[in-house]
Parts: sequence; C-alpha cells; structure tokens
Amino acid sequence: MILTILTLFPNIFKTPLQESIIKKAIDKGSVKFNIINIRDFAEDIHKTCDDNPYGGGPGMVMKIEPIYKAMKFVEKNIGKPKYILLTPQGKIFNEDTAIRLSKIPHICLICGRYEGTDERMLAFIDEEISVGDYVLSGGEIPALILIDSITRRIPGVLGNEESIIDESLKGSLLEYPQYTRPDVFMEMEVPPVLLSGNHEEIKKWRRKEAIRKTILKRPDLMNNFEPTEEDKKFIREILEEIPE
Repeated sequence: MILTILTLFPNIFKTPLQESIIKKAIDKGSVKFNIINIRDFAEDIHKTCDDNPYGGGPGMVMKIEPIYKAMKFVEKNIGKPKYILLTPQGKIFNEDTAIRLSKIPHICLICGRYEGTDERMLAFIDEEISVGDYVLSGGEIPALILIDSITRRIPGVLGNEESIIDESLKGSLLEYPQYTRPDVFMEMEVPPVLLSGNHEEIKKWRRKEAIRKTILKRPDLMNNFEPTEEDKKFIREILEEIPE
C-alpha cells in the first residue's frame, strides 16, 4: 500500500512514522510513505500557500494552485491515488472507514490548514474525512490518526491477526476487560473465571462484559448492535445488575 501525504509541515511526520507498528509495516514493505511539501509547488519567492479570503473575514485560506500542482506531481511520479481531504466538514472517521481504506492501493491525504482550503478543491478530491467535532491547528494530526488506524489493518502488519478481531469497536461492542499478572493487586482480584481454564465460560464472560462495558460507556453503539438470543439474556442480566 502507498500512503502519500500533502502537507505544509512535513517534519510533523518524521518521528511518528519511525516508531511502533508503522515502522514495522515500512520495514516489512507492507506500506510505503511519500511526504510531499506543498510549499515546493508555490511559484513566488516566499513560497506562499495561503491568502486572504474573498469577501473579508478573519484568518487565511489555503490557495488552490500549490495543492493542485502537488496532486499532479503525485499522479505523474507515483500514480493516481484516492484523494482524501482532512477537514472538520468531512464524514467522521470510524473503524469501518479504516477497514475500507486499508484495501485501497494508493491513498493521498491532503492536510488542510488555517481557515481551510479554497472551496474549489472539492472538485479534485474523492472524499472528505474528519476525526471529530473539535478544532485542531491543521490536518497533520488527523492524518496520523488515519495512518495508524489504516496501517494496522493491512494484512501481515500485526504479528497476531487475532488481535485485530477482538479490538475495541469491532462489531459495535467495546472490547471486554483485560487482565494480566499479578492475580491480586492492592486487594483487587482478577475475575476467577479467567483463571479457571474453562475456555467456554471465559468466552461467555468476555461477551457479557463487552456488552456491559458498551452499555455503561458507549450506549450509543448499542443502536447498531444486533444481539443474539444469548446476548439478549446477557443484556437482561446486566440491566438487573446495574444499580438504580
């Protein structure tokens, strides 16, 4: 997979792309990154990539010409990608989107800045994505979020593929509680069922606790949850166990 990033601040990506899962993906040849500085495509001596908004107003707007020229450079030298603009106006990024994007051979992430990009950019991109309803300085941090989430979904990147299956937000449920040694810490004990060796009971416990955690922490996710008959039994028990 190829991930190309168009940005005004390429140094933001240097360290994150050399750590943890992303570095392993690069070393395995599972993903290749191209970090392209949009300023290299500005024509004036000052490498200007922003200007005052037409009609007045605060802040500056990213100019369309340098971004468009950077896109043409990508197409000529790397290949035509799927263009994604990181913007607060985009569709909220989620796990389903990460899975979908991980199957695309070449993605180009365009990092907005300032008050946004010239609206005419929408004629040249394929998708707008937001990482949440809050304000950030630019699209670089959102791009890193997408990169991390997408990269771990590429086959062969993670050592244990089963770890993907059980991760949080898979199948509309949060992940079940996890424990490790010691068995007791400050009088807090690991649930006995996890020490029992009874794999069938452990599986049932994990399912029920994943449902419990979702109900308590992210009840909105239950709207998309399609429970089995056993799940419905768990839900009834959980609701009876929750203090009023």
